[in-house]
Amino acid sequence: MSLKDQITEDMKTAMRAKDSARLGTIRLLLAACKQREVDERVVLDDAAVVAIVDKLIKQRKDSIEAFTKAQRMDLVDQESAEVTVLQAYLPQRLSADEVATQVRAIVAELGASGPGDMGKVMGVVKARLAGKAEMSAVSAAVKAALAG
Repeated sequence: MSLKDQITEDMKTAMRAKDSARLGTIRLLLAACKQREVDERVVLDDAAVVAIVDKLIKQRKDSIEAFTKAQRMDLVDQESAEVTVLQAYLPQRLSADEVATQVRAIVAELGASGPGDMGKVMGVVKARLAGKAEMSAVSAAVKAALAG
């Protein structure tokens, strides 16, 4: 069963359980998937769906930060609940040590050195670690590897 099919099944389950908060988040995710399919005229594979989930989680985390500064805890709680629902659709994430190890291997493979090679390294790292690690942590690992 593809990830998109799993999300559709979870939506049906949430409808039957009358879980409106979860249902709303799942519908939002499916709408984002459908929008991308229509815009690009493609059928999304699991990797593309994971990328959409990552993007939605990042948006929610940015919103949580803004709402926290504005002291809107009701909205922080709502966004946090949405993040929890969305995270269920992500594959197992790599630990910080695993990310650093893979980044060092890619840096050595490319023969990169210094901050000037950051773009070249990030291009390869994004391709290999997409969906497996949070890109902000990956970016920090790349900076550390190129500095050291």
